[in-house]
Amino acid sequence: MNRLKQQLCAALEGRLQGHKVRVPDAGTELLTAFMALSRSRSYHASGPNPITWEALAAWSQMMRNPIPPHHAEIIMALDDVWMRDAARRVVQGNPDAQPALIVSSTPLSAGLFDAMVGG
Repeated sequence: MNRLKQQLCAALEGRLQGHKVRVPDAGTELLTAFMALSRSRSYHASGPNPITWEALAAWSQMMRNPIPPHHAEIIMALDDVWMRDAARRVVQGNPDAQPALIVSSTPLSAGLFDAMVGG
């Protein structure tokens, strides 16, 4: 799992720096879980708050997607990478700058939508 954690963290770092990166297939679900949790993170006057273990547990329960402890560690490591990038943006004097969103280059079709939501 250490290797997967390193690969995913490196991929996220590259993406946050604006590079096009390839995510390991084994980490797609973990990255998806991290992105869902990251979208719901709270903010305070100095910037974003880290994802909490409670939020991770609540998301896992709500989505009926059990997350083993070693996967939870990877998600939290991804959050550490994201938080370091957010802190770097604040230090550079642009606190309003948001990390680059990861958006698919594949256009949404009816078949893809059905595959994603189970229609």
